[in-house]
Amino acid sequence: MRIALLSDIHGNLPALQAVLQDISLRAVDRVVNLGDSLSGPLFPRETAEFLMQQDWPQLAGNHERQILEYKPGHGGESDGYALSTLTPDILDWLKSLPGTLWLNDEVFLCHGTPTTDLVYFLETVEPGAVRLASPAEVDARLGSISARVVACGHTHIARAVRSSNGTLIVNPGSVGLQAYDDEHPYPHLMQNGTTDARYAIIEGNNGIWSAALHSVPYDYHAAADAALLRNRKDWQRALLTGYAQPLAS
Repeated sequence: MRIALLSDIHGNLPALQAVLQDISLRAVDRVVNLGDSLSGPLFPRETAEFLMQQDWPQLAGNHERQILEYKPGHGGESDGYALSTLTPDILDWLKSLPGTLWLNDEVFLCHGTPTTDLVYFLETVEPGAVRLASPAEVDARLGSISARVVACGHTHIARAVRSSNGTLIVNPGSVGLQAYDDEHPYPHLMQNGTTDARYAIIEGNNGIWSAALHSVPYDYHAAADAALLRNRKDWQRALLTGYAQPLAS
C-alpha cells in the first residue's frame, strides 16, 4: 500500500494543486491530510471548498481548533482572517474533523502527537533553540500507540524517524508554509530554507514500512502576493524565501 501524506496546507491552494499533480504521477492508493489546512492570509475559503470535495481521511490540527475558538483580541491574526472568510457549511465541516485517526491496523494519524495537537513529535523547543528530539522523548510522545507507522505534522519540517520499538514516525513537512515563528512553549523559528511544497509517501509491504519525502516546486509568487495583499509581510518573506524573521521583541 502506498499512502500520500499531506499536512499544514495553510490555505495555500497553489501549493496543494502542485503537490496533487506530483502525486498523480506516483501511483498512490490513498491520500490523507493531517490538518492545519486553512489558517493564514492566503486562500482559506477556496482551499476548504476544494478539500471538502475530496474523499480523503482528514484531521483537525491545532489551527482548526483555534479557528473555531477564535475571539477578537484573543486569537491569532491568521486564524482570525481565515475565520472571516469561512461559510457556515465550512465551519460545520471543520467541527466534524477528528483530531486523531487509525487509518488501518498499522497506520495511526495525528497532527502533533497522539495526545496533543500542540507538541512537536520529532523536535524539542528549549529556551533559545530548537533541537532534535532524543530517542527517549520520541518514545515518550509515542506512548502506548502500537502502530507500524505514525504520521504527524505541525512542525512543517519533513523527517522520518524510527522509535526504539521500530515504529516509523513520519512528518511530511508543510504543503503550504515553509517557515514560521512561534511563541509556544518558547519563542522560536521553524524554517526549511526552500520555497518548495512538501509531502511524503509511505509504503507498506508485509508489515514493513518505508517513507519517501518529496519536495515540489510551485508558483509561490501567487501565494506571496496574496500574503502581501493582507499586509502579512512575515508570510510574504516565508513564502518567497523559506526563512522566517524572529518575533519582534
